[in-house]
Amino acid sequence: MRFAAFEPLYQAVLADFGFDRAADERARDVAAELATPFPLDRLGDWRGETVAVAGAAPRLGDDVALAREADVVVAASVAADVLADRGVAVDCMVTDLDKNPETAVELTRDGTPVVAHAHGDNVPAVREWVPRLVDEATLATTQAAPVGPVRNFGGFTDGDRAAFLADHLGAAELVFPGWEFDDPTVGQMKARKLDWAARLLRRLERRRGDRFGILDGRRETLDAELHAFGA
Repeated sequence: MRFAAFEPLYQAVLADFGFDRAADERARDVAAELATPFPLDRLGDWRGETVAVAGAAPRLGDDVALAREADVVVAASVAADVLADRGVAVDCMVTDLDKNPETAVELTRDGTPVVAHAHGDNVPAVREWVPRLVDEATLATTQAAPVGPVRNFGGFTDGDRAAFLADHLGAAELVFPGWEFDDPTVGQMKARKLDWAARLLRRLERRRGDRFGILDGRRETLDAELHAFGA
């Protein structure tokens, strides 16, 4: 998704959370200073493939087969560790470096691409960890307007940003192991972020003319919420 198409959604997220766009832009600029250009062909050819977008909810352990059977596995944050513990290698990790940055470093050293995200409140992590990642395996992203080597494919949380990336790369089918929008183990802020992940996936689903199973029973509510937010 081009930023011009994503921007109304981004503005709705900013308004709902009271986030500072200028802070996102400052974080993006820090990432732009530290990152190098990343040609997307380094991610491999995902066109026509089934891509598992692995979330980090506790149910991921029960959904491992869904990831194992996919052509490409993209892991959001600690989902990479859960899958590795169960013998499933990931093809890409998407992270804002807040939970397991050491895993991101190890993956880039092994040549596995990591999508490292900069946003308004993770600048210290960006400064600390992006220089430790192997340049050739690191794609920097932002939720603000893209600049230089820093890209924006759409999305807000690690998980839905992974889905937007897969769509951008031509995935034929998206499957979602380890996703739980009503995860009782998360706090209030994370729950609100999961609400937005669902809304953004609904927008992506509509854009693709697709039906994501994890949105079954939610579409009418999500459409109403998106309309209410002017997104």
